[in-house]
Amino acid sequence: MPHNRLPHQPWPISFTAACLRATLYILLIAAMVQGTYLEALHIQGGRFSERGFTELAQSALLALSSLLLLYTRQVLKVMPTLTLLMFAFVFASLIREQDALLDLHVHDGAWQVLVTLVLLPCLALVIWRRQRFAQEFIAYSNSFSFGFFASGFLVTYVFSRLFGRSEMWMAILGEHYQRTFKDAAEESTELLGYCLLLIAVVELVLLARRWQRSAPAS
Repeated sequence: MPHNRLPHQPWPISFTAACLRATLYILLIAAMVQGTYLEALHIQGGRFSERGFTELAQSALLALSSLLLLYTRQVLKVMPTLTLLMFAFVFASLIREQDALLDLHVHDGAWQVLVTLVLLPCLALVIWRRQRFAQEFIAYSNSFSFGFFASGFLVTYVFSRLFGRSEMWMAILGEHYQRTFKDAAEESTELLGYCLLLIAVVELVLLARRWQRSAPAS
């Protein structure tokens, strides 16, 4: 689909395809939960740290989402302005997840510098093409993918931050409080949010391919 063309009607998903994708998404989330359980069961002393399954899985989900967004923008050439902003957001999140490694091996606060270098040019381009972005957002906002993306954002950047507060877990556990409980709650909730973001990006790729196939030949 050329960059200057947007769909003007919804493209429905068949019931069979919806059931198949729902099954795959359920298996994805189940695998992430099982991995978190095995981490808690077998890893002692480093549970829910940068070396644990949960943190590594978070990075893998964000990396895959970033690659799929680049594929949508550069290969499928659908909604290039919107996908650029989504890529900047997801890739910045990936960098943020590496904060401990960057602080240790580069310098303290390195992740902030890298995130700034990613976000500022992308935001500037989106603002410059704001009318195009508005058109693309209208087309995207009515899609299945948008609902997943909004859910992933809310779970990761709102709910997990509030749910993982030390004060809350101190109040719940009282004198039995240990930081592991707080870390488990926050990191596992973030993992769910990143799963939802990946599902949103997969749905966006599938939607972009349907739009591309249905576009009239130039």
